[in-house]
Amino acid sequence: MKLPKIAITHGDPNGIGYEVILKCLEDTRMTELCIPIIYGSAKIAAHYRKLMDLPAVQLNHIKSAEDAQEGCVNIINVLPEDWKVDPGECTEWGGRGAFMALESAVSDMRNGLVDALVTAPVNKAAIQSDTFSFPGHTEYLEASLAAEGEQALMVLCAGDVRVALVTTHIPVSAIAQALTSENIVKKLEVFSHALHRDFRIHHPRIAVLGLNPHAGDGGLLGREEQEIIIPAIEEAQQKKIQAFGPYAADGFFGAGHYKKFDGILAMYHDQGLAPFKTLAMEAGVNFTAGLGDYVRTSPDHGTGFDIAGQGVADESSLRQAIYTAIDILRNRRSEDVAHRHPLRKQYYEKGSDNVVLDLS
Repeated sequence: MKLPKIAITHGDPNGIGYEVILKCLEDTRMTELCIPIIYGSAKIAAHYRKLMDLPAVQLNHIKSAEDAQEGCVNIINVLPEDWKVDPGECTEWGGRGAFMALESAVSDMRNGLVDALVTAPVNKAAIQSDTFSFPGHTEYLEASLAAEGEQALMVLCAGDVRVALVTTHIPVSAIAQALTSENIVKKLEVFSHALHRDFRIHHPRIAVLGLNPHAGDGGLLGREEQEIIIPAIEEAQQKKIQAFGPYAADGFFGAGHYKKFDGILAMYHDQGLAPFKTLAMEAGVNFTAGLGDYVRTSPDHGTGFDIAGQGVADESSLRQAIYTAIDILRNRRSEDVAHRHPLRKQYYEKGSDNVVLDLS
């Protein structure tokens, strides 16, 4: 079986992207699982390797993903040779370099030249420009890769814990206004489908968190549960989605209730990510569901400007992001094979002992 080509963007070149990428790919077992292709700069990679005295990773310079070779770490130079790096600094150049790598990798994935995308962290302020006006990767990928009318879904996963978000990178003051029953139902549909196809969980059980303290206390502390969230759960159940709740978010994780479900749908960013990162900071992975056949994962941490260039960054989350991308590709392939030739429906004709095939 052919090894999958995994595009790895360098993220903000002033952050810890190169450190975690080089540390991760120095393990030769990675190239036994996939064909890694770094989108960035060989010169900047060499700069960080020397700065932190990291083990040498032999880079195979290629001009196109089509030329990527098995058994080695490939790199496509998307930045000019004289690109300036300032480790630990938030700069316009850093943001521009991050976008150039992302844009190139997404283009190759759209054209079928790579099988999955793994993105190193970007700084949301630095990357803003006339060509990138999105709050983060998720929104950019939705606009670039999702089919018309489809919504991307941010899913944080580590082992058996999977947390998805209804709203992502918006101000806290705008959360309640952004919540609608229609949006929650759509997110539940995307989440349930991803749990089934991407994680091979049949009939997944999804817990839905409330928005207000104590899930609104019957309307005493807010009406969003009664007017928006509960109707959404009921509609999802009518669509054969196993959704339950709403659960009070404060005690849900602390009491261990998350262990009883295959997925948790949180209403907003910090409600889901704060407990998730407490449970699985080093091994956490950000997976973008809802992109059709496209697979994208990323480590569950930021650019780490405060430790950039110091050689102390942990590569575990990036390694797990690559593993997760490979697993999802394999799960989708298995799912497609299993349903390639479905059995035709059979029924008994009334008054007859014969089984009749329904060929419709």
